[in-house]
Amino acid sequence: MIIIKILIITITFFFMEFVAWFTHKYIMHGFLWSLHKDHHQVDKDKIFQKNDYFFLIFAIPSIIFFVTGSKDFNYLFFIGVGIALYGLAYFIIHEIIIHRRLPAPEKTKNRYIIAIRKAHKIHHKNRNKEHGINFGMLIVSRKYFKRTYNL
Repeated sequence: MIIIKILIITITFFFMEFVAWFTHKYIMHGFLWSLHKDHHQVDKDKIFQKNDYFFLIFAIPSIIFFVTGSKDFNYLFFIGVGIALYGLAYFIIHEIIIHRRLPAPEKTKNRYIIAIRKAHKIHHKNRNKEHGINFGMLIVSRKYFKRTYNL
């Protein structure tokens, strides 16, 4: 039974990458651009951005699954765990490693971290709603692994 719970958490975690990609491309760069815009046109002196509301928006399904599944710890609870773990990974990678909103090591030789930072940097070159690329967070194109960059 523990294997099934771990499998549900793992599948949910990886499914959330697709959800994040879809949401980023079609909602954040779509009808909710008004909340995401300041993330692309960031004022370095601001501690919080309107874009930070998306953390709350993404937390709501996790909370709902936790609450509805906690009575008997059914599969809904473990879907909530998978969503929450993805949210934690997203926070660490996006806010700390990529944007350094909290202290993070300056240099790394880790090829994966270098690749996700490069892909995200290219995503942010476009400061507008349209014509964006690289909407995912944890999965990036192989081309970003080809050259090493110390970002």
